[in-house]
Amino acid sequence: MRILLQRVSRASVTIETVKKCEIAQGLLLLLGIEGEDSDEDIDWLVRKVLSLRVFEDDEGKMNRSIVEMEGQALVVSQFTLHARVKKGTRPSFERAARPDFAIPMYEKFVAAMEAGLDKPVETGEFGAMMDVELINDGPVTIWIDSKNRE
Repeated sequence: MRILLQRVSRASVTIETVKKCEIAQGLLLLLGIEGEDSDEDIDWLVRKVLSLRVFEDDEGKMNRSIVEMEGQALVVSQFTLHARVKKGTRPSFERAARPDFAIPMYEKFVAAMEAGLDKPVETGEFGAMMDVELINDGPVTIWIDSKNRE
């Protein structure tokens, strides 16, 4: 399971010219799920995201978590995070999980984030063509992979 985390001052998802959701200050989480992922991956990633100190404190240091600053979260399914580009010029997405596995995992991840934040989490629409708009605050962009816990 992979996440591309972006600290945002705002972010939104629009589907077919209709704005589905919008958040103010918080995190945009692009979430990629592969067939080897498990509930353990979800638990580890959620704990990591909720505790990651990427928001500034009163002294301007990245010292506060999304929980501490009561930020919002937007989770968008992003199977392309599992693209392989080793051969040729067309990405391969064979490692990305199929919808019958990925959708329940995505929903579990969102539910775990909501429990950890103690408030609703906004989401894109699984499998839809979405326009994701964001203002990256910082910019702060962090890659997290549950199979490569660096």
